[in-house]
Amino acid sequence: MPDEQRLTYAGAVNAALDRALAQRPETLLYGEDVGIPGGVFGVTKGLHKRFGDRVFDTPISESAILGSAVGAAMFGRRPIVEIMWADFALVAFDQIVNQAANVRYVSRGRLSAPLTIRTQQGNAPGACAQHSQCLEALFAHVPGITVAMPATHQDAHDLLLAAIWHDDPTVVIENRTLYHGEKRAVRLGGPVPGIGGAAIRRPGTDVTVVTWGAIQHAVLDAARQAATEGIDAEVIDLRWIRPIDLPTVLASLRRTGRLLVVHEAHTVGGVGGEIVAAVAEAGVRLATPPVRLGAPPARIPAAPHLAAAVLPGTAGVLGALRGLAGDGVHGAVA
Repeated sequence: MPDEQRLTYAGAVNAALDRALAQRPETLLYGEDVGIPGGVFGVTKGLHKRFGDRVFDTPISESAILGSAVGAAMFGRRPIVEIMWADFALVAFDQIVNQAANVRYVSRGRLSAPLTIRTQQGNAPGACAQHSQCLEALFAHVPGITVAMPATHQDAHDLLLAAIWHDDPTVVIENRTLYHGEKRAVRLGGPVPGIGGAAIRRPGTDVTVVTWGAIQHAVLDAARQAATEGIDAEVIDLRWIRPIDLPTVLASLRRTGRLLVVHEAHTVGGVGGEIVAAVAEAGVRLATPPVRLGAPPARIPAAPHLAAAVLPGTAGVLGALRGLAGDGVHGAVA
């Protein structure tokens, strides 16, 4: 029977890992400091004590972590590995792009790699250029890789379970700014959901805002403020970057006729451009040019006040909503 508990975002992730380890004996959980220390962010706390050697620490070698996970996944295990920062996955990108993503194809379907890569990304106070990159577009570009970005407590639990149950490689990108905030009700023990599907976080009629990841919360704040000015914004949380739930986006745009895409990642080469292109190819007629709001093509400064100056926030989203609902004279943020 489903149960409901009040958990932090990190607690919701921990609960999903606990369930997977308990119900799937073929699962393994490992990475740098995830075992005895319980994770550098405390997300895996208590799991080594409960599940013993199935939860263990590794050397500081992302290539070894991911390479061993691909091999284990090919031969009956269902590894869940943590890469402490998404930036560090680049050290072992070959294992993701050329190995894990290719297993099913090069084996003509005889083998698969049910591998889950847990990581986190994005800016946080004091983060530097090598700890603040948003890399979802890189992962999503690779055929054979599924990409999830949970922004709510419930999704932190559900999307991770969907990834672990999935029979092909999945990257689940969390955000450390969400880990230890307020506790919220999380439903536990229900059916494991499938892959894919966006969520309408706020219905509206004037502007469609497509977003994902931690920036969603600033978007919702801006939408609430815009509502006091008579601008009714519909906020769609993609949740899954690959596959993208384009039908939900198109259905919303056919109602609103205006599109704003907001993400923390750089706009250049970002997923926002993919969404705008897909909308154009679908032939949806917009009342105004679409707008992308994201980081400029520059490294994110370590100083919090400087980072805030270059990253999209509530004020920037609110300004974009006002413009779209007004004269609609806009261009891509680059």
